[in-house]
Amino acid sequence: MNREPDWSLWRSFAAVIENGSLSGAARALKSSQPTVGRHVELLEDQLGVQLFERSLSGLKPNETALKLYGPIARAKGELAEATMMAEGAQDDTGGTVRITASTMISNYVLPEILYTIRMLHPRIALEIVPTDAAGNILMREADIAVRMFRPTQLELVTKHLGDIPVVPIAHHRYLARRGRPTKAEELWKHDLLGFDRSDAIILHAQKLGFPLTRDNFIIRSDDQPHLWEAIRAGLGIGFGQANLARQTPGLEILPIDLAIPPLPIWLTTHRELFTSHRIRAIYDALAERLSAYMQG
Repeated sequence: MNREPDWSLWRSFAAVIENGSLSGAARALKSSQPTVGRHVELLEDQLGVQLFERSLSGLKPNETALKLYGPIARAKGELAEATMMAEGAQDDTGGTVRITASTMISNYVLPEILYTIRMLHPRIALEIVPTDAAGNILMREADIAVRMFRPTQLELVTKHLGDIPVVPIAHHRYLARRGRPTKAEELWKHDLLGFDRSDAIILHAQKLGFPLTRDNFIIRSDDQPHLWEAIRAGLGIGFGQANLARQTPGLEILPIDLAIPPLPIWLTTHRELFTSHRIRAIYDALAERLSAYMQG
């Protein structure tokens, strides 16, 4: 080995393995693909070993790379925890808090809540990450997460804020044109809006005894905000949060009990960050405002 490699080289190495490609690693690191590629080559040169097999399909980690990845991944976790401990010890209420939530919560629920939070804490900047994927708080992808499932890691502080009913919804414009279904047998004959690749709605309908298929959806998308806007445009009947439907002009909840499981809302942060005045202030404000939304 020529010399001990810089940590930035190891970060790029780990990112390539975790994301499966140079381009994926570059996106994760907010860097460029050529930079990540140079880091990998420089790391191999300094270690004196080849770590990846090159092909037209990209880089494939060899056995040596996979052995090295274990301790590097653990080191990343330790460094992330050290950063959290340092931030948790800060007394300054200024700074930035990064919040991740589902695309629906981020786009349709958080904006009003964030307005109130900004009035209360004007020195705290907020970064919002709308995603339906489960970001990793332990690896500092976010400071606070609004989850639709219960986190299980012991290192996390979690609070169950309640459950949001999921119901069939349509716009008055659609109902005026196509009529108002009053039972499930009638519902499936309407213009339905549903997922493209996910079969969650189909499986639930089949569990209720209705042979629903993908072809029953006249609009298909896995982007939930798009489906919500399609409902608002009067394109058909969709499924969504009862609380949000009640607050949206023109939308009507159809009185059909489909026994759809409600969405649990969990507020989560790392226990080391919970001692930070900045994180705690935003966490508590989110808990209060989200709870109020769920009661509306």
